Amino acid sequence: TTLVCDALARYKRQRGYDVAFLTGTDEHGEKLERAATAAGMTPQAFVAEKRQEIQDLWKLLEIENTHFIYTDRPDHTASVHRLLRLAREREPNVIYKARYEGRYCIYDERYLSEGTEPAVCDICGRPGELISEDNYFFKLSAFQGRLLEYYDEHPDFVYPDFRFNEVKSFVKSGLRDISISRRRIKWGIPWPDDPEHVFYVWYDALTSYMSGIGYGEGEDGEANPQFKALWPADLHMIGKEIIRFHAVYWPAFLMAAELPLPEKIFAHGWLLFEQEKMSKSKGNIAYAEPIVKALDDLAGAKVGNDALRYYLLRDVVFGQDGNFSRAALLTRYNSDLANDLGNLASRTISMIGRYFDGVVPEAAPKEPPEADLEIFASTVVEGFHAGFEQFAFSRAIESGWNLVARVNQYLVETQPWAMAEDPARRGRLGPVLYTAAESLRVLAVLFAPVVPEAAGEILRQMGLEGPPESAPVDQITWGGLEPGTPRARPEAGFPGLDKKKTPQRSGAQEK
Repeated sequence: TTLVCDALARYKRQRGYDVAFLTGTDEHGEKLERAATAAGMTPQAFVAEKRQEIQDLWKLLEIENTHFIYTDRPDHTASVHRLLRLAREREPNVIYKARYEGRYCIYDERYLSEGTEPAVCDICGRPGELISEDNYFFKLSAFQGRLLEYYDEHPDFVYPDFRFNEVKSFVKSGLRDISISRRRIKWGIPWPDDPEHVFYVWYDALTSYMSGIGYGEGEDGEANPQFKALWPADLHMIGKEIIRFHAVYWPAFLMAAELPLPEKIFAHGWLLFEQEKMSKSKGNIAYAEPIVKALDDLAGAKVGNDALRYYLLRDVVFGQDGNFSRAALLTRYNSDLANDLGNLASRTISMIGRYFDGVVPEAAPKEPPEADLEIFASTVVEGFHAGFEQFAFSRAIESGWNLVARVNQYLVETQPWAMAEDPARRGRLGPVLYTAAESLRVLAVLFAPVVPEAAGEILRQMGLEGPPESAPVDQITWGGLEPGTPRARPEAGFPGLDKKKTPQRSGAQEK
C-alpha cells in the first residue's frame, strides 16, 4: 500500500499538485495490549519500538511521505474527543450506552456476531472471543438510508466497482449499531466523561486521517489552516479486508459530526506468496527489507528498491489479489530493467561519448523514422497518464515499455555503430543518437514515480540536473533535450542477477 501511495505521490507532484501523503501507525487496541504484555513491555514502549521499525523501513524504501501520524499522540486524542463531541451536538442520541454481548475478533478488531454462539472471523479464521460488558454505542442503523443515498450520488466513491458493490450489498442488508468503547481494556484513548472506558480502536484509528493534518488543534479544531486546505482527502488507499470500516463506519462517523467525507476510497487486493496468503505460522511472509538488501548485495549496486517497486507495480493488477514470487521478481528485473532499459541507456550514452565527445548532437534534419518515433512517444505518454489516473499501474508501465521496445528496435534498424564507420552515412548519426537520447529522457521522466533511483541516475548520466520530479510530467514534449548538453560518464545502472545465486528465502524466518 505504501509503495503504491509513494508512486502516486511522486506522479502527482510531477503533474503540479501540492501533495499531502499521510501514513502512520494505529497503536491502540486489545491485540497490542496483549502483545506488549507477552513481550514484558508496557504498551507505550512496545508500540514506540514498532513505530520506529516502520519509520526505518520507510527510509530504507525511500518513501517520501509528507506526514506521519501515530495514535499515541496528545493531539490525536484531542481530535478523537472533538469528533465525538461534534457527533453528540449535531446528531442527538447518536451515542448511547447499552450492554454488548457477542463474539469479537481482537486480531482484526471487528465484531463477528451478537449472542453467545461461537463465530469464526472470515478474515483471519480465528474463533471470536465472547465479550459481555456495558459500552457506548454509535447508532449506525440510523445511517443506512443516508449512506445509500450518498453512494448513489457519488458513484466513484469506492474503487474498484466490484468492491463498491460489496459495500452497497452490506448496507442494504441492514446495519446494526456498533459499540465504540471498551471497558475491559485500558490501552486506548480514554472516553472524555467516563474514564473507565476507552475508545473502540477503529473510531480512534480512522480519525487519525484528520489529526495527521492538523484536525483538533487550537480552540476550534476545524479552523487549522492546514486541515482546511487538505481535507477532505482525495484518496484513502486501503486493503480489501478493511473496506467496511472505511466505506461504511467512517462515512457515518463523519456524517454524524457534519464533516466532509473523503473523495475516494480504493480497496486493493492481497499480495499472496506463491498463490498462498502470507502467514507467520506458515513462515512464508516476504518482508520488503531483506528482499531489497539481498538484491543490492547480489547486484553490487543500489537496485533493490527500484526492482521491488517495478515488479509490484508491473506484475500485480492493482485492485485484484496479486502473487509475489521471487523467481518472477528476478525474471522481471533481468528482462526489463537490466536488459531492456539498462542496455538502452548504456549504449545510447556510451555512443554519444564515443562519437560526439560526450555532447548531445543536433537533432535535425529529421527522417521519417525519427518523426514516427516522436509521434509514438507522445502516444505512450498519454497512455501512461491514463493508466496512472485510473490506478491501472501495470497498464501504464506496459504503455511506457512499448517505447523502450520501440527505441531498442530503432537502434537495431538504424545501426548507429555502423553509421560511424561509413562516411556516406555519417551525417545521419547525430539525428539518430539525438532521437535515442531524447526518447531516453522522456522515459526517465515518465518512469520516475516507478523507478525513482534509476530515473534520476539516467538523467544525471545524460548531463541533466535535478531530481526526476523537477521535470514536470505534463511538459514531456519532444525536443526538451538541448543539443550541446554535456553528459556524465556512463555507468551500469542495472547489473544482471544470477538466479542460481539468489537466496530462496528473504528473511521470513528472521522477523
